[in-house]
Amino acid sequence: MGFDPWDAAFVADPYPAYRELRERGRAIWWEATGQWLVPHYADVSALLRDRRLGRTYLHRFTHEEFGRQAPPPEHEPFHVLNGNGLLDLEDPAHARVRRLVAKAFTPRTVERLVPAVQRMAGELVGRLLADGGGDLLTVVAEPLPVAVIAELLGVPEADRGLLRPWSADICGMFELRPDEETARRAVRASVEFSAYLRELIAERRAHPGEDLISGLIAAHDDEGRLSEQEMISTCVLLLNAGHEATVNTTVNGWWALFRNPDRLAALRAGHDPEKLSTAVDELMRYDTPLQMFERWVLDDIRVGDTDIPRGAEVALLFGSANRDPARFEDPDTLDLERADNPHLTFGAGIHYCLGAPLARRELEASFGALLADGVPPMRLVEEPRWRDGYVIRGLERLLVEF
Repeated sequence: MGFDPWDAAFVADPYPAYRELRERGRAIWWEATGQWLVPHYADVSALLRDRRLGRTYLHRFTHEEFGRQAPPPEHEPFHVLNGNGLLDLEDPAHARVRRLVAKAFTPRTVERLVPAVQRMAGELVGRLLADGGGDLLTVVAEPLPVAVIAELLGVPEADRGLLRPWSADICGMFELRPDEETARRAVRASVEFSAYLRELIAERRAHPGEDLISGLIAAHDDEGRLSEQEMISTCVLLLNAGHEATVNTTVNGWWALFRNPDRLAALRAGHDPEKLSTAVDELMRYDTPLQMFERWVLDDIRVGDTDIPRGAEVALLFGSANRDPARFEDPDTLDLERADNPHLTFGAGIHYCLGAPLARRELEASFGALLADGVPPMRLVEEPRWRDGYVIRGLERLLVEF
């Protein structure tokens, strides 16, 4: 089986195809989307840091100058929202916005959130336990990071049910070759989410709090260092990036543990926070929630023996890089005590995930609550199925019982 992101069997297990790609070379032209696939760890790591590549090209070129077609005008609400978020901004705008938002993710701020994160994780696991089991995805994996990010932003509890559907519709556009129906849903979600945040910003301007939105308003009002659109896009990105990867790491990670019962038993017997932290990093490496990260080539580059010209697009294969035997010993083995583990799940370079420390704490809290004394071992009710979609890769559900 070759590289085929639209094939269910490939999505369920892309790793044999990645092995084949790594054997074929360092940059492989893929006609289906007109991209260069980059499967090796060293190249992916280097290109994430290479400023000759960018998440966008519009800070330097027009669509025409770059040899690309502008997106349809009816998609504009999505592209405005996405293009003003930290993940797609390039310097100097990226540095300015990141500096302002980073204040919410300092080690001290994250540590202050930990007791609340642990309490929420314990409550969610308590509900799952009281019901004798259920869907780990909807009962534990989804609610925890949504609640944490919503708390951080200052989204009222009554409104939090709106966030996940909007996020799912927007993230559909990050898949390869999204169809028009996907684009329509993403545009509608972009309009609705933006309108909601404008109202919330107006409310916080009138009644400031200790939340991140109030902090961004202060930055906006201080000599206009942040536009309202940048505020809105930042909030949407924090929600989308702040929970999509965490949700999928949780369920993908448990599915990996169920398939490796000896390692799950050893982890359960540990009760060591440091051991759990090491295990969480390994679960992120072993089955990466974000499989591919795309970048535009802004100036000619060379990868191995391949010249890649300005105007091309590279697809950095995180899932392949994290299983590269040139960097990880015995990479296809789930080693929950792997000490040397510089995985690329959170990216690298200027777009390294701002919320990585918080995501780790959320994952440690949810896995820790499910492995705690007094919580009986979970059993899998059925073999799970993978959702449609390859770039952001996760399970449809994960039914468990105690």
